[in-house]
Amino acid sequence: MKECIKCHHAFGLEKFYKHKQMADGHLNKCKECCKKDAIKNRLENIEYYREYDRKRGCRNGYGYIKEYREKYPAKYKEHSVVSNAVRDKKLFRMPCEACGAENTHAHHDDYLKPLNVRWLCPIHHCEWHKLNGEGLNATSKGTNEK
Repeated sequence: MKECIKCHHAFGLEKFYKHKQMADGHLNKCKECCKKDAIKNRLENIEYYREYDRKRGCRNGYGYIKEYREKYPAKYKEHSVVSNAVRDKKLFRMPCEACGAENTHAHHDDYLKPLNVRWLCPIHHCEWHKLNGEGLNATSKGTNEK
């Protein structure tokens, strides 16, 4: 049992985040108090975090997502097909074919062939698209092959 320095309740260690530098290996503040502090900090500094998120390309609003799905219906559909195939172990994530990195994206040369993918790290995936554009059938409506 450990007492939270913020709310002064005693909890088991599973209610505290791990922290190597603490004597018992866990923070002195419980997870719930940490979450409340993080939310409070974000709300107090919301403009800073919005700008930070924009620079990183995060937190696109529903309007952006809807526009992307309408502009690239085949891409949107094939992303789902690949995600489901990986989940169902019908397709296996591989290292980047250019550099061998483990963090990879499924790249489609032709979006009408949903499971015909090449695995590229984010850097090489971005380079491919800079050189070659969106790929075949990125704006088409349907899937011909599964």
